[in-house]
Amino acid sequence: MQTTKFFAIAMTTLVASTTAAQVPSNIETRGVPEIPKKISEDLLRYQNARSAGLVDWFGNGMLISTRFGDTSQLHYVEQPLAMRRQLTFKKEPVGGAIVSPTGDDKGFVFTMDIGGSEFYQIFYYDFDSGETTLLSDGKSRYTGIQFTPDGSGIGYTTTERNGTDWDLHVRSFDGTKEILQENQGIGWSIDDFSPDGERALISQYVSNTETRLYEMNLRSKERRQLLEDRGKISIGATKYDALGESVYFISDLDSDYRALWSLKLESGDVETLVSNLNWDVSFFRFSLSRNRLAYVINEAGYSSLFLYDLKSRESIEITPPGLGHIYGIRFSRNEQTLGFSYQTPTTNTDVYAMDLDDSTLTRWTESELGELRTEQFVEPKMFKYSSFDSLEVPAFVFEPRGEGPHPVLIHIHGGPASQYRPGFSPTFQYYVNELGIAVVAPNVRGSRGYGKHYMTLDDWRLREDSVRDIGALLDWIETQPQLDSSRVAVIGGSYGGYMVLASLVHYNDRLKVGIETVGISNFVSFLERTQGYRRDLRRVEYGDERDPDMRAFLESIAPLNHVDKIKAPLLIGQGLNDPRVPAYESEQIAAALEETGVPVWYVLARDEGHGFRKKDNRDYWLQTVVLFLQQHLLSE
Repeated sequence: MQTTKFFAIAMTTLVASTTAAQVPSNIETRGVPEIPKKISEDLLRYQNARSAGLVDWFGNGMLISTRFGDTSQLHYVEQPLAMRRQLTFKKEPVGGAIVSPTGDDKGFVFTMDIGGSEFYQIFYYDFDSGETTLLSDGKSRYTGIQFTPDGSGIGYTTTERNGTDWDLHVRSFDGTKEILQENQGIGWSIDDFSPDGERALISQYVSNTETRLYEMNLRSKERRQLLEDRGKISIGATKYDALGESVYFISDLDSDYRALWSLKLESGDVETLVSNLNWDVSFFRFSLSRNRLAYVINEAGYSSLFLYDLKSRESIEITPPGLGHIYGIRFSRNEQTLGFSYQTPTTNTDVYAMDLDDSTLTRWTESELGELRTEQFVEPKMFKYSSFDSLEVPAFVFEPRGEGPHPVLIHIHGGPASQYRPGFSPTFQYYVNELGIAVVAPNVRGSRGYGKHYMTLDDWRLREDSVRDIGALLDWIETQPQLDSSRVAVIGGSYGGYMVLASLVHYNDRLKVGIETVGISNFVSFLERTQGYRRDLRRVEYGDERDPDMRAFLESIAPLNHVDKIKAPLLIGQGLNDPRVPAYESEQIAAALEETGVPVWYVLARDEGHGFRKKDNRDYWLQTVVLFLQQHLLSE
C-alpha cells in the first residue's frame, strides 16, 4: 500500500509539472533531469527556515550569525528579541568573529574565505563606520585567532610562508608583525595568552588521540612541553587561570573519556576537576575575569550545561528544558549572564541567555520558520544494534507517523571522528513528513563521543570494519516490521561519502540508492591531492600511502577499484574548490560508473568547496536529492 502511494506521488509530480526549477548559475550538472517546479515549491516551506547562533557579547548587546539573503552574515542585536541589524553584507558566508577581551566595542575581527576554498582571511570591522579592513595577505590560510590580553593585536596560525607549515604569528593593529614560531610542521595553534601577556599556550594536533601542549616565553620564544610525562593523550580546550599560575584543559588523560583538568605550572601537579565516567566534557569557557567557568558534557549526543564554582569545586547543572544541543557559550561582561546557542531536534537554533543568580532563561532571537509548524516534527529515538563482532553501535531513527513499512534512508556522518548529534534538520523532517521515509543515523565505530577506544576502532587496516557496521544495521532493519528492508538508501558527505560508496560495493544487493557529497573514492588519490597543510594529519588517520604495503591496502579497499560491484543508482554532489576532498575524487568515480552503465547524476558547484554553503546551491541540491529519491527509491 505504501509503495503504491509514493509511486503515485512520484509519477504525478513528474507528469504534471511542465515547468522546471531554475538551475543556479554556478551549478553544472551531468545526467540530472530537469527538476519539476512542484518539487521546489513543496520544499520552500522547509528551505526557508532560519536559525541564529551566538558569536559573542558586544557593547550593550550581542553579535549573532544568521542568514537573511543567500549566505550567513553577522548581525547585531541590542536587547532580547530586538530587531537584528545586519553588519556584514558579503557574497561569501562570514565565518567566526572574536571581540576584544578589554571590553572595547569599537570593532571586532572576523574571517571569511572565497568560494569554499578555506583559505580564510582576517578582517577588522569598524562598528561606527561599517568599514571592513583586510588584515591578512589575501591569499594564504589564517586560522585560530586569539586576541592579546591588552587587545592591541591578535595571534593566529598561518600558512603564508610556504603554503604548508602552520606558523604562529602575532600581529598588532598598528601593522607590526612578530613571528612566534615557524618551520615546525603542521597542526600548530595558539590556544591562549597568559593574563600578563608574557607567555602563551601553544599546541600541536597530531591525531584524534594525540595532542602536544607547550608553554612559550613570548620574549625568548623558548617553549617547554607540558604533560610530557603523561604519554600520548588527546587535549581539547586549554586556558590559563586568572593568575596565570595554572592551566585548565580538557583531556582523556588516564581515561577513555575526556574530563576537565588543572595543571599547576610550577609544581607540575595535575588534578581532575570535572569527570563523567560515561561521557566527554566537550568544552569549557571562562568569564573575562576567569573567575567563573561553564562547561558542557556530551551525553549520548545531547548537551548538558553546568556552572563550576572555582572555590568550592562544585558543579551546578543549568541545562535548559528538553534534550538539545548547546554551543557557543559566552559570559556577559558583568559575568552575571551566560549566553549560548541552543537547538533541539524539533526547534531551530536560537540565542538564549541565562541569569546566573536565579536561572531565568531569556530568549534573544526568534528565527523565522516560515510556514513550518514544529509540533508536526518527529523526535528521534535512540537505540543500539549489535555489529559483526558484538560491538554495540549507537544510532538514532526518525520514523514517519502512520503504518509502515517505511522506506529507509541511512545517514552516515563524516569525519570519520565526528558524531551524529540529534539537532534541528528541516531536511530530515521533510524526508519523514513529506516523503514518508524513515531516517536512520548511526554512529559507527570511529565516531567521537563514545570514548577514545571506540574512536580508534576504524583506524588504518580496520577501515572497513566501520563499513561492516552498516551491514549490521541492514540486518537490524530487516528485523523491524515498520521498516522496508527492500527499499533502503544510504547518504553521506566527505568521509561519509566514502562510506556510501563502500556500502554500495559491499551491499549492492541490499541497497537501492546511494547519495554522496564530496566523498573519497580512493584514499591514495585523495591523500596525494588534498591540501598540503592537512595531508599528514589525514595520513595518521587513514595510513601513509607512501608506504608500499599501506598503499596496496588502500588501493584494495578503494570503491573506485570495485565499480563493477556497484549496481545502485548514484547521486554525487561536489564543490569545485574543495581543499579537503578535491573534485577529482568525484570526477573519477562518476566517470568510472558511467562506463559500467550505472545511472549517475552529478552536480558540481563552481563557487563551493567542501559542501554547499550558499542557499541557492543548497536548495537546488536538495531538490535534486528529492527527485532522485522519488525516481529510484520510492518508485518501482
